[in-house]
Amino acid sequence: MADVDRRVRKTQKHLRDALVELVLERGWDQLSVTDVCDRADVGRSTFYVHFADLEDLLVSGFDDLHEALSAARVKASGSFGFVGPLFEHAKENSRLMQAVAGRKSGQTVQRLFRDLTVRLVEAELGASGLPAGPARHHTARYVAGALVELLLSWLETPRGLDAEGVTTVFKQLSKGVVSVARSQL
Repeated sequence: MADVDRRVRKTQKHLRDALVELVLERGWDQLSVTDVCDRADVGRSTFYVHFADLEDLLVSGFDDLHEALSAARVKASGSFGFVGPLFEHAKENSRLMQAVAGRKSGQTVQRLFRDLTVRLVEAELGASGLPAGPARHHTARYVAGALVELLLSWLETPRGLDAEGVTTVFKQLSKGVVSVARSQL
């Protein structure tokens, strides 16, 4: 059974790696399952054993990122503990981040990245004591939108800030927004 799991993981990794390479080369909107299968040297039937379509393959990568950032959020002291690791990940994978989350990516990819960010911010706000409801809902979307825009802007033009510096800027700016949300209760 361990060999099957290892083979499954290996095939899925090959498919994800092929997807990343092709997104960097062509952009999301120019890809097909056949392109990914050819690059990964995997048959179409094998692809469909693992994933329903290209979006499902893409989502699996976002799910892995969400798990890693959620763990960082829980482990960190202070607010928005996932933000530093997100900026570090973005810097290490800047071409990929710009390709999948930037202005030239497909709407599907942008929506998935935005949704991932909203889920992380919503969890952070809940853990900080902001109760579920309209204030938390709207605050999560506002803060996540600001985070995504700051991240993309920083990748395009760092302006002398490293990941730690831009994380500090984000946290300082977000304090005021969260404070206003708390006052709405």
